[in-house]
Amino acid sequence: MKFDIDLTNHTPIYLQIMSQVKHAVASGALAPGDQLPTVRQLAADLRVNFNTVARAYRQLDEEGIISTQHGRGTFILEPASEQDSARLRQQDLALLAKYFVEEARKLDFSPDDVRQQFEDQLAQWADEAAND
Repeated sequence: MKFDIDLTNHTPIYLQIMSQVKHAVASGALAPGDQLPTVRQLAADLRVNFNTVARAYRQLDEEGIISTQHGRGTFILEPASEQDSARLRQQDLALLAKYFVEEARKLDFSPDDVRQQFEDQLAQWADEAAND
């Protein structure tokens, strides 16, 4: 898996890393048993502080998404249930919505402008789904 961080985004880097791991798990790009890069390797690849990656991994571990086994590496855990998988997907959707709203706010759009654009996009999506 390739990680990408956006230094212009106001979301802290450790949260960006966590979000990408959660998204990859929810979408199936990362499966139970898959190994993640070491903290040092990912920090070097992303050119960020070691502690930033360690914080992301520690929180993912606390949430039961990964497990770090000293001397072996960091691995994706088996989801405890479909409920956990659904929870991860909902968290991913919430992060997307939050990002969308934050970016629209930065561009100085009103809530009504954002709502209209969002509703237009949903309607277009529904039309495309109906035609498939």
